[in-house]
Amino acid sequence: MSQPPIRPSTHLSASPSASSASPPKLPEALSLPAGVHSEAQAALALGQEPHPAPHVHLPPAQQLVLPLEDFLAREKNPGIARQRRVFCNRNLRLHGISWVGFDMDYTLAIYDQPQMDELSIRATIEKLRARGYPEFISDIPYSTDFSVRGLLIDKRYGHILKMNRFKHVAKAYHGFRELSKDEVRALYHSKKVRPATPRYHWIDTLYALSEASLYAALIEALEQRGLTIDYGRVFADIRESIDEAHRDGTILNAIMSDLPRFVKRDPELAPALHKLRSAGKKLFLLTNSRWAYTDKLMEYLLGGAMTEYPAWRNYFDVVIVAASKPAFFQERRPLLERDGETVRPSTFPLERGRIYEGGNLHDLERALGVTGDQILYVGDHIYGDILRSKKESAWRTAMVIQELETEVAAYESCREDSARVEELEDVRERMEDELRFYQTRFKDVSRKLDHMVSHANAHAHFHANPAVSASSGLKPLSATKGELEAERGRVKRAVERVRGRLRQVESELSAIERRVDARFHPFWGALLKEGHEQSSFGAQVEEYACLYTSRVSNFLAYSPQQFFRSPRDVMAHELGS
Repeated sequence: MSQPPIRPSTHLSASPSASSASPPKLPEALSLPAGVHSEAQAALALGQEPHPAPHVHLPPAQQLVLPLEDFLAREKNPGIARQRRVFCNRNLRLHGISWVGFDMDYTLAIYDQPQMDELSIRATIEKLRARGYPEFISDIPYSTDFSVRGLLIDKRYGHILKMNRFKHVAKAYHGFRELSKDEVRALYHSKKVRPATPRYHWIDTLYALSEASLYAALIEALEQRGLTIDYGRVFADIRESIDEAHRDGTILNAIMSDLPRFVKRDPELAPALHKLRSAGKKLFLLTNSRWAYTDKLMEYLLGGAMTEYPAWRNYFDVVIVAASKPAFFQERRPLLERDGETVRPSTFPLERGRIYEGGNLHDLERALGVTGDQILYVGDHIYGDILRSKKESAWRTAMVIQELETEVAAYESCREDSARVEELEDVRERMEDELRFYQTRFKDVSRKLDHMVSHANAHAHFHANPAVSASSGLKPLSATKGELEAERGRVKRAVERVRGRLRQVESELSAIERRVDARFHPFWGALLKEGHEQSSFGAQVEEYACLYTSRVSNFLAYSPQQFFRSPRDVMAHELGS
């Protein structure tokens, strides 16, 4: 494939203003060196251009002013729609990237999630029936919209949890019933939640959403019928059943028999890959899927998309299937080469057009011939693709978050509410300052009254001796005490008034929070946030994904030499005045 020519400039033309500029004058206090009899000779001695002949009169040099004000005053270019942008957590220069690797499922291939969940749930129910579950589970109501990534299954109590970045449980459901704040506090706030223990299970991929949705539906249905439930056993049966449906081809065969129903073909995917290749970058495919499924799906995605590529494999310099991530990043499994039905150990160097299986991180880096920080890997699995590659290597990472377009659209729809929240939070902060002032004043007045009572004898002495009292300038005890008690009453009413206003502010903030949550997701709210904090899933995205975006084709809008810059981090002490 021919590369598009790049025509470098062979010369630079000097602008008139540059060629006519006067050389700098020598400072008046600087004497000419010996043998130098003019400023022109002095300029030559200093390596500068000589002054023009005396009879040539040039206007004085003027400093070029960049028209920033004019630029800022222009109408804003619409740019890239926020839903299609590539967002940056850690500065990354594409100029320094030599190889770009891609996962396939939910990365190059964007699935229709409701269709996939429906297929997975129906297949799992059939496997559960075969395991002896009652017949009525075939007709139980379930919702493919119930789950989001980043949830945690509590197999002890049958609850499904959402946590913030501090592993603080903020929302929880049992079946389709949301647990009250008191229930959540009693179960999860008095002790540290340890998600890595066998009691819990992460829902961290789009594949796993159907597991949580069916789990909630089964608990709801079984408990409504008064049946005793072993919550851990039910979830284990769901996991084993869905794994069986994948192994025996129930799910994959259904997808391959009707790809347009389950997979969204992106017309901008091929141009995006071509743009990277045209800039001199090499591409590799690293997927856990088997060869037969990979070949059919990739042919559907890229076959015939561009005349420059006779087959989908021509887009990639290396193709590795059945990679067994995350083990690929942690173990030393051998790299094999597939030739039809024959599989044999591979030899180096790896060749374009051949199909490889298995392998490991170290052998791949050796075959690519570059250091880890020159590799950008694009995937969707926060653990298998992003976290492990980041922890075990120096690879740069980009995460495809298919839900991000909906997430950004919901965020955009909440701008007025967000502005109101900022306003209310500012009011709350000022009122809390006011409350502290009045509380401190109340304590001071009360302390003075207590002090006055403890010195009642001294005040009685002043009342018994008017001359002494008058000469001391002290007011009678009754008058002073009355004034202080009145002041304390006024301060107490001010405290109560501020507290009442604070309750109103908190109530409005809670109402806005519920309204905003519903715009993102009816059960769980925002995917990447939980209240004012990042969700546990959002925190992982920020920590391990250098870039994140909704689909691979979003890179088409950017230069292959793009410098992605992360936003400036701000700590709490840097905010406010």
